[in-house]
Amino acid sequence: MADGILSVLSTLTYILVFLLGLGIAVVAILFIVDVTQKQDAVRRNYPVIGRFRHLFSSLGEFFRQYFFAMDREEMPFNRAEREWVNRAAKGTGNTIAFGSTKNLDPAGTPIFVNCPFPTLEKDAADTATCTLGPFCENPFEAKSLFNISAMSFGALSVPAVRALSHGAKMAGCWMNTGEGGLSAYHLEGGCDIVFQIGTAKYGVRNDDGSLNDDKLRAIADHEQVRMFEIKMSQGAKPGKGGILPAEKVTDIIAQVRGIEKGQASISPNRHPEINSVGDMLDFIAHVRAVTGKPTGIKAVVGSYGWLIELCEEIHRRGIESAPDFFTLDGGDGGTGAAPMPLMDNVGLQLDESLPMLSDILHQYGLRERVRIIASGKRITPVDVAWAICAGADFINSARGFMFSLGCIQSLKCNKNTCPTGITTHNPRLQRGLDPSDKKVKVANYCKNLVHEVEVIAHSCGVDEPRQLGRKHVRIVQDSGKSIPLDEIYPRPEVLKHFKIIEDISG
Repeated sequence: MADGILSVLSTLTYILVFLLGLGIAVVAILFIVDVTQKQDAVRRNYPVIGRFRHLFSSLGEFFRQYFFAMDREEMPFNRAEREWVNRAAKGTGNTIAFGSTKNLDPAGTPIFVNCPFPTLEKDAADTATCTLGPFCENPFEAKSLFNISAMSFGALSVPAVRALSHGAKMAGCWMNTGEGGLSAYHLEGGCDIVFQIGTAKYGVRNDDGSLNDDKLRAIADHEQVRMFEIKMSQGAKPGKGGILPAEKVTDIIAQVRGIEKGQASISPNRHPEINSVGDMLDFIAHVRAVTGKPTGIKAVVGSYGWLIELCEEIHRRGIESAPDFFTLDGGDGGTGAAPMPLMDNVGLQLDESLPMLSDILHQYGLRERVRIIASGKRITPVDVAWAICAGADFINSARGFMFSLGCIQSLKCNKNTCPTGITTHNPRLQRGLDPSDKKVKVANYCKNLVHEVEVIAHSCGVDEPRQLGRKHVRIVQDSGKSIPLDEIYPRPEVLKHFKIIEDISG
């Protein structure tokens, strides 16, 4: 017995000595490597120890999220916002206690104007449907004011697309394909679909990147595909095309997009055939003629003179030539991989661009003709209600629905290492995303958000959200005083020449 114990102890001693020796050898090798390399000054001056700087820097964002950042501090979405989406997606109670934790003093904070006689529940109305494409063969009667924004198959995984498709059907909202083409997974759930035509024409392209009418017509033959969106630019990277790393271009993604497997998918920074507002209207008319369905554009607004040129050109051609909708993206980033300067500092945010776009269309008598879809960091009821007040007919959200799928904001969307399986094509990581569970959370999130927008509308004294206007929200100023949004952005008069057009289109 004693001999056996001594033998075990002796073996453990040898193992310990071996491991210590191995550790010393590894440290010695790292020391030599660090001292002799010339790329990193910290490691050269502080060999081995200097390596911990990179480790702590990489882990810092995760420690801040869980241990150090306050509920309202994080960017781009703070813990309070993410937790609201999480509760809404689970369908659990979304009430809070003991007062707001939100600082209501910063300039730009919206304060909704409650009515002394709010709408009784028995008087509340269902959210009104809204028609898009009145001059099309197949107009679209859209019921949901809150919908799934453009996220490409490729950027998203198969289980994520499947969950969104089924969840959208359950919620009665539409799903935008993004620029990556239409897959069987988009169609699987039976939801309404908006097909996006990006600058590379993925899914409807010839080998040279030009538009293929036969492929476009085949997409339109799907009854589920209700509208076509021509992407001019997007909030993550205004002026630059889509970026899909080579490791994400799998067999099925290459097939759907019509490109080579395993090669980075980089879209042109604009449509080569669109060089002016006239070309844009020609392209819209062509897509609408081939498909017979509502066709619009998606863009970030920076310079705005082109919007006036667009309105004037529409009137020269006739009101039916207008885009059926304008998806306005904010300039403060999105789900896509993008250069930081473009994501941070190019393009106007919705706070400024949405009232501007709505007013220009109104001034030219086109506000009822061209429906506005607001997209960009709209994930909570307050975000959505403000956008309706400012002039939007619909609101699209991408990251809100990603949170409903289980996104933890690990900021790895562009690296194929998403730990929740949403933006990765690694089968091991995708296992964590069960579409049968997540589709319910997608639907819950959409329904609960719309419900709470209705609650805000009733508090303001209107029957349903589409009746909200600029007079129903005030914006906090630098002085701490709030000013009604309709005073900050007073609705301009319709230009006299276009008054009759407004009456007709309305």
